[in-house]
Amino acid sequence: MSHDGNSGESPPASRRRRSRPPQAQERAAEEEAAEEEAAEEEAAGERLRQLSVGDGDDREHNRMIRSQYRQLISTVQQNREAMLNSRSNRLTEALEEANRLFDGVCRAREAALDAHFLVIASNIGKEKASELHSEMSAFDSTAFAEDLLTFMGINRTEVEETDESEDVPGGFLPTDAWQTIGEEAPKYFRRAPTFHYMMGSFKSEPPVPKQRIERQKKASRGKAERAMPAQLKKMEESHQEATEKEVERILRILQTHFEDDPNTPISFFDFVIDPNSFARTVENVFHVSFLTRDGLAKIKLDEDKLPVIEPIKPSEGGEEDSRAAARNQVVISLNQKEWKEIIETFQIREAMITPPYQATEEEMETE
Repeated sequence: MSHDGNSGESPPASRRRRSRPPQAQERAAEEEAAEEEAAEEEAAGERLRQLSVGDGDDREHNRMIRSQYRQLISTVQQNREAMLNSRSNRLTEALEEANRLFDGVCRAREAALDAHFLVIASNIGKEKASELHSEMSAFDSTAFAEDLLTFMGINRTEVEETDESEDVPGGFLPTDAWQTIGEEAPKYFRRAPTFHYMMGSFKSEPPVPKQRIERQKKASRGKAERAMPAQLKKMEESHQEATEKEVERILRILQTHFEDDPNTPISFFDFVIDPNSFARTVENVFHVSFLTRDGLAKIKLDEDKLPVIEPIKPSEGGEEDSRAAARNQVVISLNQKEWKEIIETFQIREAMITPPYQATEEEMETE
């Protein structure tokens, strides 16, 4: 009874599946999977249809933006000359229009058109700025004169009534016109205020020095001259006498060597070089220069372009005096390295100009 009473109730689905055979369960699972797959395909198709409608709207919107960009670029290129005018605002209006269009740009294709427009607009702006700078730096003398007359208060009404000439502009200036511009002009000149003398300007001539001061200066100079030590003067005189004596001694040596072979000049280096003393060599060159200065000896170049020296005979003095203007002076540079090279090259073993003290001893021995 109880079983028959429960026969009207439906058992759970899971219980029915368990009660089905395995083949029936597999078919039921396949049917459910097919139903779920069909439902998913239908939902995907619906989404695809919605996206197709949206893409169509976006394509139309992008096409419209590209068309407006092309139209804007064409307008800017056609009105380039008008936009270069400093008083025109067309370039600003075009930039504002481009900013409005850029708000709807969402793809690279439309962004490329915006970049192309910006290149054109920036070139126009650069050219406009350069022209504006040149206009600002140019000076219009006519406009400046007109502004200056206006500032001075020119009255052109009376001139138009009385003046019959229309070609020559004219006007009536008030009596204080130049005073007005003179008061205004110092504001634009950066210069220090002038210095006014309370007792007049300085005299151009300096004051005459007093005679008493001049006498004091002369007296002080005389004292300074008298204050020079007498011993210093004696030393200078003795040094000058020693130089003159040494020059005379070298001249006698030159004449003595030249008498042995009058036709052969003496080598300048053999005559002045002292192989034992570089200082004596410098002194010899110094003293020989006095001989050439006074016309007692002459230095010339031989066939090998080497300097030679020979004394001048007293009979040739007049001829040498006549050719004094043709003399040439040179500065000889000689250092120790060159001095040693000359000694080795010319094989100088003995000095022709003996030192003064050695010559004195020889003279004493001879006596």
